[in-house]
Amino acid sequence: MACFEQWKQVIAMVGTCFCLAVVNILLKKVLNEGLDHLLIIFYRQIISTIFLSPIAYFWERKSRPKPTIAILCDHFLSALIGVTLTQYLFLLGLKFTSATFTCAFINMVPVNTFIMALPFRLEKVNLKHKSGRAKVFGAVVSVGGALLLTLYKGIPLRDLPTPSEDPNTGTKRWGTGTLLLTGGSIMWSSWFLIQAKIGKTYPCQYSSTAMISFFSTIQSAILYIAVHRNISAWLIKGNLDILTVLFSGIVGSGLCYVVMSWCVKERGPVFTSAFSPLIQIFVAAFDITFLHEQIHLGSVFGSILVVVGMYILLWGKLNEAALCNAIKPVTDPATTTAEEI
Repeated sequence: MACFEQWKQVIAMVGTCFCLAVVNILLKKVLNEGLDHLLIIFYRQIISTIFLSPIAYFWERKSRPKPTIAILCDHFLSALIGVTLTQYLFLLGLKFTSATFTCAFINMVPVNTFIMALPFRLEKVNLKHKSGRAKVFGAVVSVGGALLLTLYKGIPLRDLPTPSEDPNTGTKRWGTGTLLLTGGSIMWSSWFLIQAKIGKTYPCQYSSTAMISFFSTIQSAILYIAVHRNISAWLIKGNLDILTVLFSGIVGSGLCYVVMSWCVKERGPVFTSAFSPLIQIFVAAFDITFLHEQIHLGSVFGSILVVVGMYILLWGKLNEAALCNAIKPVTDPATTTAEEI
C-alpha cells in the first residue's frame, strides 16, 4: 500500500499521457478530413463541462470553498490560456505538420515552465552548485533542440509516396505550423504556473476543471461565432467526428485535466509536465502504424535534444530539492516543505 501511495501519481500520469496520445491521433484524423478547429474545441469543452459538473457537485459539495471574484478570474484566465488558446494553436499547428512533430513541442513545456518561472522568482538558479548548472544546461539543450526542429526538417526516414505539392507551399505550411506550435507550448507552460496558484486557493480538482471547461466553452463559442455565422456549420455528422469530440471531451479535456491538476497540487508543475515525452512516444507509435506519417531526420534529432535537455533540467531540480531537504531540518525544522515552482 505504501508503494502504491508513492507511485500513484506516476501511474496516473502515464495513463494520462496515453489518453492524450490517442486524442492527438483522433484529432489529426478528423482535421485532415476538414473538421473545424474551433468547433472541436467548443464541443470537447461543452462535453467536458456536462460530464464533470454532476461529479463535481456531488463529490466535492462539502469540501468546495465558496468561489470569489478572484477565484473566478483565475479560472477564466486559466481557461483562456491553458485551454482555448492552447488547443487552438496546437490544433492549427497539428493540421500543418504531423502528430509526432506536434508532440515534440509538448516536450518543451517543462523547460518553458522553468524559464518563465525565473522572472517571477518562482524558480531560483545557483550556478555555484551542480544542480543549478544542470538546470541551465538542460534548458539550453532543450531550446537548441526546439531550434533544430524549427529550422531543419531534414531528409525523410521512411520510403513513402510523397503527395504532389508545391515545395514552397509545403515549406511555408511547415514553418507556419512551427510558429503556432511554439505559441501553444508557451501557453500551456503558462497554464501550469496558473494552475499551481489555483491548486492552493481552490483545491477541488473536479470543480476547478468543470469551471475551466465552462469558461472555455463560452470563449470558444464566441470565437466560432465571430468566424462562422452559418448555423449549419455547427453540426457534426460523421461517426469518427462524433467519437472524437466525445472522447476528447470526456477523457482529454475532462479526466486528463483533473488528473494533471491533482498531480500539480500533489507533486508540482515540473513533475507533472515531465511526463510529456511519453505522449510523443505513444503518438509516434500510432503515427507510423495507423496514419502512415513521414518521419524526418530533423524531427528525430530535435526531439532527442529536447527530451535529453528536459531530463537534465529535471535531474538538477531533484538534486536541488534533495539538498534543500537536507539543509532545512538543521536551520528551521518547522518550515520544511516540499519544493515546488
